[in-house]
Amino acid sequence: MANLPFHFWTTVYFITGAMVGSFLNVCIHRLPRGMSVINPPSHCPHCRFTIPWYLNIPLATWLWLRGRCVECAAPIPVRYFLVELLTGLAFAAVWNKFGNAVAWQQTSLVAAAYCLLLAILIAATFIDFEHFIIPDEITLGGTVVGVLISLGLPALHNAPTLGAALKWSVIGAGTGALIVYAVLLLGKLAFGRQKIELPPNSRIYFTEDSLVLPSETIPYGELFYRGSDTIHLHAAKLELIDRCYSDVPVRLSQHTLFVGKEKLDPTAVVQMEAVTDELVIPREAMGLGDVKFMAAIGAFLGWQAAVFSLLVSAVIGAVAGVTLISIGKRDWSAKLPYGPYIALAAVIWLFSGHAWEIFWWLQPNSLQPTR
Repeated sequence: MANLPFHFWTTVYFITGAMVGSFLNVCIHRLPRGMSVINPPSHCPHCRFTIPWYLNIPLATWLWLRGRCVECAAPIPVRYFLVELLTGLAFAAVWNKFGNAVAWQQTSLVAAAYCLLLAILIAATFIDFEHFIIPDEITLGGTVVGVLISLGLPALHNAPTLGAALKWSVIGAGTGALIVYAVLLLGKLAFGRQKIELPPNSRIYFTEDSLVLPSETIPYGELFYRGSDTIHLHAAKLELIDRCYSDVPVRLSQHTLFVGKEKLDPTAVVQMEAVTDELVIPREAMGLGDVKFMAAIGAFLGWQAAVFSLLVSAVIGAVAGVTLISIGKRDWSAKLPYGPYIALAAVIWLFSGHAWEIFWWLQPNSLQPTR
């Protein structure tokens, strides 16, 4: 295999990446919806037509069908083509950066590990852009896989032994999680509340697991992170299953519900409906998904990459956010998916982070084997 031309392997990596991208499309569509990525087989979400293998060829099929289902002619989002193309290009870039035809056996394993990381980053990016979440299958699963690969492939961290590789992977995962968790807590203290203005006499609903607003549904898990987190509103009308109130302040936390001066047990309130013009909700600067996502990056790339990714992603996110606001594509109070910027920063580190003189203090030193 080492005698084959270098760019033969570039082509192999590109084709493999496009195939992996096809699977990533399945993950991007199904994981946020709690669906299995195995069953049922690939099918059209509109007419449920099961896609045969000859109509499931990466890149080529989308172009041949001109982005439409062969059965019902429903449009197939261009995202499917872009994910396959991006994954193919990413895999080819990894081989060109880290591959070595002479030392094919060793470098191909390291390149394959980096390709797996890039697949995780791509899936997380597209899911976060669409759903503002990063599923645990990607974050926690990626962390476990990163640690296990490091244990079996010390060259991933340029470590002399399996034990050293495991140590640097665990330190990387822990550093990534802890620094983002610290940012999350500080952001909670500084920007812990968000005022949401609603159209006059809007109806909002408090179900068993979510707050339902006219324009979005927010799970309680995203609102009640700390014991002190509380939703505040003044209800023109408040309806419970067994009683009604008029013109009352309402405060809801994890463990208490105050309607005026009356204290209720929220676990005994199955559903509550309120008519109001505004409310104040707890707000997170970052989500726990970002904490776990950074742990996965650290497990693969080490603590330096985690620190670099946090710093650079903050700059990328700020520039992207200000740009979107300035062109009218986003409000100041709108959610901003942060996972994609962490992913982009990790990619920058992977391909060129060690060359950035401004981050000299993150370069490998006597504490870690030189890369």
